[in-house]
Amino acid sequence: MTTVKVIGAGLAGSEAAWQLAQRGISVELMEMKPQKMTPAHHSQDFAELVCSNSLRGDRLENAVGLLKEELRRCGSLILGCAEETRVEAGGCLAVDRGAFAGRVTEKLKSHPNITVISREMTQVPEGPVIIATGPLTSDAMSQAIGEYFGTEYLHFFDAAAPLVTADSVDMELAWWQSRYDRGTPDYVNCAMDREQYEAFVRELTAAEEAPVHGFEDKNVFEGCMPVEVMARRGLDTLRFGPMKPVGLRDPKTGGEPYAVVQLRQDNAAGSVYNLVGFQTHLKFGEQKRVFSMIPALRNAEFVRYGVMHRNTFLRSPRLLDRYYADRRNPLVAFAGQMTGVEGYVESAASGFLAAVAIAARVQGREIPDFPKTTAIGALGLYISDESVENFQPMNINFSIIQPLEQRIRKKSEKNLAIANRSLSVINELVAKGF
Repeated sequence: MTTVKVIGAGLAGSEAAWQLAQRGISVELMEMKPQKMTPAHHSQDFAELVCSNSLRGDRLENAVGLLKEELRRCGSLILGCAEETRVEAGGCLAVDRGAFAGRVTEKLKSHPNITVISREMTQVPEGPVIIATGPLTSDAMSQAIGEYFGTEYLHFFDAAAPLVTADSVDMELAWWQSRYDRGTPDYVNCAMDREQYEAFVRELTAAEEAPVHGFEDKNVFEGCMPVEVMARRGLDTLRFGPMKPVGLRDPKTGGEPYAVVQLRQDNAAGSVYNLVGFQTHLKFGEQKRVFSMIPALRNAEFVRYGVMHRNTFLRSPRLLDRYYADRRNPLVAFAGQMTGVEGYVESAASGFLAAVAIAARVQGREIPDFPKTTAIGALGLYISDESVENFQPMNINFSIIQPLEQRIRKKSEKNLAIANRSLSVINELVAKGF
């Protein structure tokens, strides 16, 4: 029986290992934890969520909602475990981090076709292999991949938001509500008036940052930008970003607040909450000082401060095909954020598609066609598009999915039509037993 190596047990590697094993392929899943940990990781479990506990929107009118539904229908391990460990978050799919990672780890370790090997890899092995070592690839492996391709990596910076205990939030100054009252009221909303907000922004922009080698604002990826960097872009930037008040109503005034910080449940017990959109790399003492200026968080207990780390990704359009495989050797594939997909669900999708293709190749079957009309296929086509000149990491969005032939003016109706078209393609693929 052919054995496929999967290097890295993050979201992409975990999904890849599962898809291969489910197709009757022997898998060696190699993960350097717990022998070697990174600054951003705290758990020994697989598929550890670092930046946030949210897998984002769950509606089909939202591109990531479509991507999640495609993966569900394709038997995704990551989406299955996420549903099993779900915590309420309005219209989003959020999970209990610890329970989620534990469930993924349990499923992989108990699969009869998967052998887990705890070891840091320092070279690119001969195929068949899927390398999914993530944005925090070790220095040795990063150098090995660079030598393998004979080209330099690109890189960007990523940041995680702080966590606070639920009982330290002053609920006399906060209230429960989801934006536009969608779903159940799952967010704690911490309002600020104009004077409080402007004072907060002044202190935030002047706060002292932790040293990060090589950090420059231009290298920060827009999808996970530190809150202090956003604040420097203008006084009202945060009010149109993570502190936007639209769709919320302050019960004390009956009107829309000037600015709002939202807290989202981070564990199933509801004892820990994260500051939504407040990823940061301020010094820990500065985080405590500045974030305590938020009235409802004046006595907040921080159980984890935000951290920042460098992420690394490939010049994928030059190097990889639409199935995330090396153009020179299709039995050597890559997956996850290192390929230029951005986000938890996108990483899982890349691992899924890389594994489906490798499985077909080693079993002598035709590779199933995930076209540009699907979110899964559109991501693979984006990272392999050789016409892209300034390649940057990308979240799934409707602009990279093939547009409809007919014109639909209303955005939500257009997006839903795109989603329904995509899911009909996915249903056909599933029915064929790819």
